[in-house]
Amino acid sequence: MPFILRSCVLSILAIPLLLLACTPAELQTPPSPDVEFGQLFVDVQMKELFPDSKTFADAEPLIPAKQILRAYEEQKDKEGFDLRAFVNEYFRFPDAPNNHFVSDTSLSPEAHINALWPILTRKPTGEVKGSLLALPRSYVVPGGRFGEIYYWDSYFTMLGLQEAGEDSLIEGMVSNFAHLIRYQGHVPNGNRSYYLSRSQPPYFSLMVRLLAETRNNDQIIAQYLPELLKEYYFWMGATNEDDMKKTADLKPGEAYRRVVRLPGNYQLNRYYDDSDTPRPEAYKEDVAIAQHTGRKAEEVYRDIRAGAESGWDFTARWFRDGKTMGTIHTTDIIPVDLNCLLYELEMTLAEGYTLINDQAHSQSFKNLAEKRKKAIQQFCWNKEDGFYHDYDFKEARQTPIASLAAVYPLFFNIATEDQARLVAKRLKDDFLKPGGLTTTLVQTGQQWDAPNGWAPLHWMAIQGLRNYKETALAQEIRDIWVEENVRVYKATGRMVEKYNVYDTSLLGGGGEYPLQDGFGWTNGVLLKLLAEDKKSEPKQ
Repeated sequence: MPFILRSCVLSILAIPLLLLACTPAELQTPPSPDVEFGQLFVDVQMKELFPDSKTFADAEPLIPAKQILRAYEEQKDKEGFDLRAFVNEYFRFPDAPNNHFVSDTSLSPEAHINALWPILTRKPTGEVKGSLLALPRSYVVPGGRFGEIYYWDSYFTMLGLQEAGEDSLIEGMVSNFAHLIRYQGHVPNGNRSYYLSRSQPPYFSLMVRLLAETRNNDQIIAQYLPELLKEYYFWMGATNEDDMKKTADLKPGEAYRRVVRLPGNYQLNRYYDDSDTPRPEAYKEDVAIAQHTGRKAEEVYRDIRAGAESGWDFTARWFRDGKTMGTIHTTDIIPVDLNCLLYELEMTLAEGYTLINDQAHSQSFKNLAEKRKKAIQQFCWNKEDGFYHDYDFKEARQTPIASLAAVYPLFFNIATEDQARLVAKRLKDDFLKPGGLTTTLVQTGQQWDAPNGWAPLHWMAIQGLRNYKETALAQEIRDIWVEENVRVYKATGRMVEKYNVYDTSLLGGGGEYPLQDGFGWTNGVLLKLLAEDKKSEPKQ
């Protein structure tokens, strides 16, 4: 099936305008700091100069890297050399701009969140700063240690921006992601050079739909058709039409980059990373994990990076033993949520081609989506426990970890009515806790497992249940989650990244870094859910 991009008038008009808006900085790609600074980078990270490995990965060199490296070679072996003093002399470490924000808990949660938008918004700088990729339009960051844009976070943040009437900010963020697709070939994990080798859950098509809804203009989908197609190529291991042939000859059980061939001539996708080295932003942590596994270090690093691409970094979903990080094997797993998102991308491409009156290509993408839907049902639905699971294509069996990824087939209307009813029952019986939905049913110390609950998964669950008229359960989950968010805000003045849904007297925890506040997607989902109360109030 040919994948030929037929440019529509809107696309032709839109791209030159965006090109004109770009400064030279936005067309530059700075090198990843581990590559640029070599042994100096390794020494700083392994000697633990900073509690958070991300600190040095985000540092801005004050002079050209070659001069810093020359100075390091000249000084490092001298008696009394102080590595910390050297780093402080040659690098600047950006402050978190919201460090001095003081919450006023007498404000409503809505007023608090709306006061945070300017604090979390970053404007274009017009210059390259260390590992940060310059973007042409303003954008919202999550907050805390996350001072850059993040791919899948941004969709849930945009939900709140839509409710706040920040339409131009939504438009700018969609434009930024289109810019990244155009110049990097995909949306990276975030706008840092060290994130370029991977992406995150592909929500761009949902962002485009959200913008189209916000502007009440379906032609926006046609406008972004070139970028939607380019993102699809990325996930299918290609850069253009001819590249699509690379996966055609795969045998069942074989994989190429993010594409996996399965029996029955089916093709589904996995998370991956084009690099197999320690993550610069978690360098010493990754080295420590790999050293104690008995596996090839490169294999472990790629599985860790693929876990980061999933957005669920980290979780028992990716662990062979369901418990320990050293058994991570993300690249062996076909995630149910990823493939539902790619189903949505295929359906959005079909709609885009319909809008430019190309019915042949529209039908081709509908066929691809339908085939993916059948594959999801065949390989990810478990009849025995009435739930969706990930699929280990190396072992040719489903993985045992039950997680909230199972709500994605409901959100995208892939599940049957009977399947949705069974998923709803499992959510009610096993996942719903005093503070909301637990992410998985196992406690590993990882942040994407019990006892934590997360805003994006609550949104996907609530909307998925509503799609199948499971309205009572959806409302119960919604009310519990809103109550927990508001309670923590009133008690602490903070909107946080994740919540302990088992014991609401405790804050969320686990993972590689302390609990972060801000927080983009929590703000976005809560603002959207709170607005439902006002919309349901009787008019006076």
